[in-house]
Amino acid sequence: MDEKMMRVRKVLDEYGKKATKLITILQHVQEIYTYLPEDVMEYIAIELGITSGQVFGAATFYANFTLEPKGKYVIKVCDGTACHVRKSTDIIRTVQAELKLDGKKHTSDDGLFTFEPVACLGACGLAPVVMVNEDVYGGVTREKMVEILNKYRAMEEGK
Repeated sequence: MDEKMMRVRKVLDEYGKKATKLITILQHVQEIYTYLPEDVMEYIAIELGITSGQVFGAATFYANFTLEPKGKYVIKVCDGTACHVRKSTDIIRTVQAELKLDGKKHTSDDGLFTFEPVACLGACGLAPVVMVNEDVYGGVTREKMVEILNKYRAMEEGK
């Protein structure tokens, strides 16, 4: 059994393998994998004594869960009204071009970045605003977005 699955077992043990703790368990599993793998959801169902459909249903109902692997850095570009008026569309296009993404492909080929346009980040005064994981950037332009991406690329090269 690999290290990640051992961590999943520990999470299940921690919550007493109770079906009432499904959402919390899924949150921990997503932290471990960055997404919810199908085989792990099936394992959780067996361990909790519920159907895989119940686990999959919860995982697809809540927007904070994802069934696809995410990059190390999740980029959220706000396209709410304030950001849109201040040209967030240009930033979205820049991210897609720089990472070679489109409407169907959200994670860069190197697995480093995942792009998620969002309706609002709640920071209208900073418009247009971008988040990379927990880092918030305000007043972002196309040029600044390229600099932000290059900053994270450089951090990876320095490892």
